[in-house]
Amino acid sequence: MRHGDKVNNLGRTASHRKALLKNLSCSLIQHKRINTTLAKAKALRKHIEPILTKSKDNTTHSRRVIFSYLQDKESIKELFATIAPKIADRPGGYLRIIRTGFRRGDGAETALIELVDFNETYTTAKTGAAGKKKRTRRGPSKATIAPATKTEKIEEKVQEVVEEPVVEAVEEVTPVVAIEETPEVVAEVTAEPVAESVVEEVAEATEENSSEEATEDKKEDSTEI
Repeated sequence: MRHGDKVNNLGRTASHRKALLKNLSCSLIQHKRINTTLAKAKALRKHIEPILTKSKDNTTHSRRVIFSYLQDKESIKELFATIAPKIADRPGGYLRIIRTGFRRGDGAETALIELVDFNETYTTAKTGAAGKKKRTRRGPSKATIAPATKTEKIEEKVQEVVEEPVVEAVEEVTPVVAIEETPEVVAEVTAEPVAESVVEEVAEATEENSSEEATEDKKEDSTEI
């Protein structure tokens, strides 16, 4: 019986299982994501995450320790040159497992295992379009704000608008001066020379008036007789 046995043997011997995990680790380092069964993906995550943590320390000793697990020079170069700088600020959780359904032949459950920092589509969709991560805070929400505070804000804005200096466009208007009718002004106006045409019109008008008066006097005399 397998009481307390937490290691998934994957139906293989110890040497076969070590070779399998070594090959899966090298493929994941080179391609950044691979498709395999769910059981192998979970076993691979336990196997390779300590290796990725060890790669953050770029020393000869750590290179030799990791080489004892991978036995592949090209994978070691890719791990220390490309992957290690990108996961330097991540304190664990380097891999993501996504279930992809069941295999058609034997019905085994399959999964996609990938390095989190190398999925540009997921990271840009999460942080690029929406911006920074949403921060939650413990405090009153916008719905619980008292209406008095809102009215106070509105009143403050109104006061600011009223206190601002108002600049009106003043049109240039010619000043109109009222002339008082004093005797001196009237004398000056009457003393001005009168045009000849005006004098002639006044003389004609006086002649007509005198002729009309004469005709009226004659009519009165005739009626009396």
